[in-house]
Amino acid sequence: MSSKKVQPQKSGSKAGTPIQVIDHSPLFGRTNYLLMVAGAVIVAVGMLLMAGGKSPNPTVFDYKQVYSTTRVTVAPLLIMAGLAIEVYAIFKK
Repeated sequence: MSSKKVQPQKSGSKAGTPIQVIDHSPLFGRTNYLLMVAGAVIVAVGMLLMAGGKSPNPTVFDYKQVYSTTRVTVAPLLIMAGLAIEVYAIFKK
């Protein structure tokens, strides 16, 4: 969104009519976009870690594989960290 600035009136303009200047600068800079990409990559890595691997025998339940530390702890922390980086990248001025 563009911000409007009111400047004092110039000579020759009608009295009481402010002149509005519209700022057309980009909303995000290079740093913001790099942080957004980094956050998205971290979220994607967390999703891949949570997905895990394929079981050699689908009829056997492997407790250690399903409830491993990587799937239950590390992957959700990576996803939350990636989302926090995304929020920071959006609000960084």
